Amino acid sequence: MNIQALMQQAQAMQKQVEGKVENAKKELAEKEVTAEAGSGLVKVSMTGRHVVKRISIDPSLLEDEPDMIEDLIAAAINDAVRQADELHEEIMGKATGGMGLPPGMQGLFG
Repeated sequence: MNIQALMQQAQAMQKQVEGKVENAKKELAEKEVTAEAGSGLVKVSMTGRHVVKRISIDPSLLEDEPDMIEDLIAAAINDAVRQADELHEEIMGKATGGMGLPPGMQGLFG
């Protein structure tokens, strides 16, 4: 067994995985998830990289207590984060699939 050939093969595999991870990061930055709270009164859109793009508040909600509005916004953001995390695991899992990483470890490449 030639150790130098083995090292070259490992380096080639590393470059291939790095390329897949970079492509996955780009894909995550472009994809959006949308979450809502209060039966759609508050909507939040965010990318798979956790960048909030839009917050929509139904005008009828503005007549309510500020505490309720704040709670609905927080709930919608939290749901969007959960969805973005699921998207991240899915896309990064595809990029690192050949590495045999356990679930949750793909986040190391995010």
